[in-house]
Parts: sequence; C-alpha cells; structure tokens
Amino acid sequence: MAREYVKQEILKQLDRLPYEVQRQVLNYVRTLASFPKGVPGKQLVRFAGTLSEEDARVMSQAIEIGCEQVDTDEW
Repeated sequence: MAREYVKQEILKQLDRLPYEVQRQVLNYVRTLASFPKGVPGKQLVRFAGTLSEEDARVMSQAIEIGCEQVDTDEW
C-alpha cells in the first residue's frame, strides 16, 4: 500500500508542474532507472585482501588529488 501511495503522490505533484519541468522529471527518472544494479557484499568478499597497502595508498592519493579539486573556470 505504501508503494502505491508514493506513486499516486508523485503523479499528483507531477500534474502541478509545467510541461517542461515534467520532461525534466521524466529524464531524471529514466536516469535513475538506468543505474546498474550492484552485487551483494558477500559476492565481493573473495576480493578482500587482494589490494596491497601500497596500491591502496596510491589510489587514495589519486582520489584526493583528482576528486577534491574545484575548477572555478569550469562554469
């Protein structure tokens, strides 16, 4: 019943939005629906311990350098 309520509430709110915003919502929902499904953690346990400490450090460093930057000229 809760699932049906959510669907009905979404439709009710969607009807209140302008057409162009409804198209944006549709595109967003399609994006959400296309995300690949993950796998249960128990299927990944076999990989535990396969990454060396040095490799983990290098990866962490690369993430810090590459992901924590703000390009103010990007906009």
